[in-house]
Amino acid sequence: MLNRIDLRGSTEDPRRLLPRAAIDVSVAAEQVRPTVEGVREHGAAAIREAALRFDRVDVKQLRVPREEIERAEAGLDPDVRAALLESIARARKVHGDQRRTETTTVLSEGGTVTQRWLPVGRVGLYVPGGLAVYPSSVVMNVVPAQAAGVESIAVSSPPQKDTGLPNANILAACALLGVDEVYAVGGAQAIAMLGYGFTDEEPGCEPVDMITGPGNIWVTAAKRMLRGTVGIDAEAGPTEIAILADDSADPRHVAADLISQAEHDPLAASVLVTTSAELAAATEAEVERQVAATKHLERVREALSGPQSAIVLVDDLDRGLRVVDAYGAEHLEIQTRDARAVAERVRNAGAIFVGAWSPVSLGDYCAGSNHVLPTGGCARHQSGLSTQTFLRGVQLIEYNRDALQEVAGHVVALSAAEDLPAHGAAVTVRFQA
Repeated sequence: MLNRIDLRGSTEDPRRLLPRAAIDVSVAAEQVRPTVEGVREHGAAAIREAALRFDRVDVKQLRVPREEIERAEAGLDPDVRAALLESIARARKVHGDQRRTETTTVLSEGGTVTQRWLPVGRVGLYVPGGLAVYPSSVVMNVVPAQAAGVESIAVSSPPQKDTGLPNANILAACALLGVDEVYAVGGAQAIAMLGYGFTDEEPGCEPVDMITGPGNIWVTAAKRMLRGTVGIDAEAGPTEIAILADDSADPRHVAADLISQAEHDPLAASVLVTTSAELAAATEAEVERQVAATKHLERVREALSGPQSAIVLVDDLDRGLRVVDAYGAEHLEIQTRDARAVAERVRNAGAIFVGAWSPVSLGDYCAGSNHVLPTGGCARHQSGLSTQTFLRGVQLIEYNRDALQEVAGHVVALSAAEDLPAHGAAVTVRFQA
């Protein structure tokens, strides 16, 4: 089912050889442009029209009434409630520890620079609801925003055909987190709504300063279009897992973890990088056996047999580390001897799961870490969602007369070197009688 890529003995750049799902956000952006521009120009009317066209749902009220959120919370399955509360508690502990502190640097007597960290004023959090629904994504988006001190939070998630509301578990998760501004809007129109707001019906929606949360290619394309109008976290692509393993790994665990990500989406990527041909063969056999018993059989098979998924054979762990660093996986598992030491050598990954007892699905729900992570190799230069995502660094520069005079000559010299003499004059004028 899985493709094979044999890099043993190869000196080629692995980035050219590794599998990756082929998606073209720029093409999708042109396709969603009419929807995004329609929402900007016509507000709620355009949002409703898009919901009918794309979701085949006639949404009665775009903003979910508070009583519907409370009803969903009251009807929540007790086991799901307990799991969500545990997920929230662990996430709050981790993200609370991520808060940055104000620092002041004294450069001279009377000359200081203070770095402050201020939360974004208002954020819009998108929660998918297509092939699967994700109350866990409510937790992963809301908790870090709250930890950062964001005062205004709006959640948007697609309406379900049977109710015209977001999935009940998503609404219940919002209730558990104290979020009562929720919209039954999905897709590109949701991103446009959050970015531009609407006032042509009550209650309206105020524009946000930042939009976060994963979604399909249409959501990603809309986020790209609104970048600059609002801040965004990242352009999320299909989910992916890479596993770096040696012959000590259990093929049952490896196969199960590859399958777990494949059930998200037919474009999901599952990649095993291993030094062991024996483990590769055993994993292939386990994949065939376990896939036959999985619920989303067709989706999983398509993902695992697609060009984005593969078993990659390497000569040794050093080469394996170079391969996974080149790949820059959203989720990277290390299933080797001395896994912690190997994990600490990794440079590029959205999140690293260390050892046999730290599967990616733990991070999806209850590790305390965040599951909104960079995809498509972006882990080489981006971080996952965290408390810092919702904080802005603002510098306070405070110099008195003596401190400015001490550095005035340097300012004048540099302004002259750049042929910007007025910059220097703005300093020297302060010392003229």
